[in-house]
Amino acid sequence: ANQELKAPIKVTVTGGAGNIGYALVFMIGQGRLFGPNQLVDLTLLEIPPAENALKGVLMELKDSALPLISNLSGSINYKEGFSGCEVAILVGSKPRGPGMERSDLLGQ
Repeated sequence: ANQELKAPIKVTVTGGAGNIGYALVFMIGQGRLFGPNQLVDLTLLEIPPAENALKGVLMELKDSALPLISNLSGSINYKEGFSGCEVAILVGSKPRGPGMERSDLLGQ
């Protein structure tokens, strides 16, 4: 655990303000995904309707002061969010409406 920290990798997480993304980004910051010595340049990407939730998650991550997050940003712009990305973690989808099956989402 006392090994030297590795150069940051650029990670983008889609759906970062959703339930799964929220849990995942904290695990990344704790070193549970890429290891305890891997610095991460973390970008959370969301859809425009979730922009306020995204801002809240970014504030929580900053307040947590997780030492493995070397840089933190958020975006609702896909081109910006994936710029320079080395690892993309694609989480989240459109919620199903009343009476919809998962297969119905594929047709949209």
